[in-house]
Amino acid sequence: MRHLLLAAALLMPVAARAACPEEAAVARLAEAMLANRPSPPLAGMATLADGQCAQDRLVPLLARSLGRPVGYKVGLTNPAAQQRFGVNHPVTGTIFEATIALRDGAEVPARFGAVPTVEADLMVRVRDEGINTAGRDRVAILRHLDQVIPFIEMPDLVLSGGMDGPNLLAINVGARLGVLGEPIAPEATEAFAQRLAAMRVVLANDQRELARAPGTALLGHPLDVIPWLVEDLAKRGLRLRAGDYVSLGGFSPALPTEAGRTYTVRYEGLMDRPVSVSVRTR
Repeated sequence: MRHLLLAAALLMPVAARAACPEEAAVARLAEAMLANRPSPPLAGMATLADGQCAQDRLVPLLARSLGRPVGYKVGLTNPAAQQRFGVNHPVTGTIFEATIALRDGAEVPARFGAVPTVEADLMVRVRDEGINTAGRDRVAILRHLDQVIPFIEMPDLVLSGGMDGPNLLAINVGARLGVLGEPIAPEATEAFAQRLAAMRVVLANDQRELARAPGTALLGHPLDVIPWLVEDLAKRGLRLRAGDYVSLGGFSPALPTEAGRTYTVRYEGLMDRPVSVSVRTR
């Protein structure tokens, strides 16, 4: 019996890796993404660990064209999105230099990706590595951030069908492009933390309002995304570094982009002055 248990233990790591897509399949996915061509889902993945394994293989391939990794995006930060993908917690992707290259008022091809979308988001930048030990104290978290940035994320959902939790992770949670507004210097105060929770985030195009959500739409508070991310990274032996950017999650659904539109995200109640960021598609 001992020999059988030992044999089973030795086989367990192999079985755990069995559903990780082959490198050739991931390379085909990367090629389709960079050619703005929809791709079928990766077959055979059973768990989120399989999706993470695929993502770990995909990110270096995308970085050759999208630039070096500069931080992380957190997706599925509300229960409705989690239910849609069949998971009960957020997921993490890697963002690239291309994700933070565009500024307010930029013009972007409507077909910038295989399945191009737009959503209201919010970005922060890490001041120092103390953020990894700040815990869930929101004021402490603010002390370790040096920028809060209005952010339109432009994810590429790439798959022609079959989107589930493992495949969302496999496509790097759709991280592709984004447009950054004017950075805000965060205040390490309860008042600033309360404004982040109480603000209303509005996504609109030049015709109509498309979505509206409170700051609490992201895990109950935008800053609560950070400790979740810290814990998720720690499971993989990673940590946040000074200068890392973090996309905190979608305040709106990821909506298909239309050519000839101007998309604007407004943050109502965050600051005394109006805060917004816009992008135009062609």
